[in-house]
Amino acid sequence: MSEKFTATESQALLDRMQRWARSLGFQALGVSDINLHDAEEKLQRWLAKGFHGEMAFMHKHGEKRTRPDLLVEGTVRVISVRMDYWPGEAAEPWQVINDGNKAFISRYALGRDYHKLMRKRLARLAAKMEKEIGPMGYRVFTDSAPVMEKAIAEKAGLGWIGKHTNVLSRDAGSYFFLGEIYTDLPLPLTEATTAHCGSCSACIDICPTQAIVAPYQLDARRCISYLTIELRGSIPESLRPQMGNRIYGCDDCQLVCPWNKYAQATVESDYLPREGLDAPQLVDLFNWTEQEFLQKLEGSPIRRIGHDCWLRNIAVALGNAETSEAVIEALQQKQFHPSDLVREHVNWALAQHGL
Repeated sequence: MSEKFTATESQALLDRMQRWARSLGFQALGVSDINLHDAEEKLQRWLAKGFHGEMAFMHKHGEKRTRPDLLVEGTVRVISVRMDYWPGEAAEPWQVINDGNKAFISRYALGRDYHKLMRKRLARLAAKMEKEIGPMGYRVFTDSAPVMEKAIAEKAGLGWIGKHTNVLSRDAGSYFFLGEIYTDLPLPLTEATTAHCGSCSACIDICPTQAIVAPYQLDARRCISYLTIELRGSIPESLRPQMGNRIYGCDDCQLVCPWNKYAQATVESDYLPREGLDAPQLVDLFNWTEQEFLQKLEGSPIRRIGHDCWLRNIAVALGNAETSEAVIEALQQKQFHPSDLVREHVNWALAQHGL
């Protein structure tokens, strides 16, 4: 492919690529160069503050995360795509969050794991491009390697990184997944958008654990998503009461964002709620055996935290629930669980109920 394109050729090519992307279920496509110098500096400052907690993978790969051509030799462009996941048919989130007997699960995790679905679609998009444009070297990624997907999406014009550190689109809010194709084709670039958070601080104000320590700065160690998904050890006691009934992830910063009034409901049935996870009872989930956990959550992103962390998270939520016979009985049944981690959080929960 030629290094140079006329304006007409560039627009025609992008139109075709975006049309192919939409035919595969992506709602937007943009193209970025590989200069992520600004993002690299921000990442280094974030790591230096220790905000990544136990997520060693954030610095494990060094410059490969911020220099695409080191991760995939020959890369000169990154294609960034967006796929909406908002489950329009799910229970209203605030009603679930405000019901202490129910468990809140981040809306992205109510259905099937997005990784495989998006990776397959990206591979089909790359194959379509090769067929139509010509041979190219490429690799596809969906949160599956050291990739600065948010910085890339921002450069590619899919949105801007908001004060809560998620990518925001004026047309679609923030309820979407991102995926990338690293390629050696010198594709025409799409134009970055401008930021539109203005003076709004809704996401900072709502955060239950004050994890957004300043605009555009997230201390993951305080973030409920980190505590319930990435952390494998004991949840700090000081943060447990603030977690409420959020047992897998936290959407508060997105739920209050004014731009999410434009969020688009997903067209993918795989992202719709399964096993009643949009408004489940805490006690019911706590009573799942490990076998039930594995069976009911087969194909779900939740499965990767394992049964012990699942019970740990629910124990905290039960500790924050109103005292009732059902809550006490459920906790007492796990007092002698073989896992030290589970027992610790169960005993903390019982102490919250005066036992």
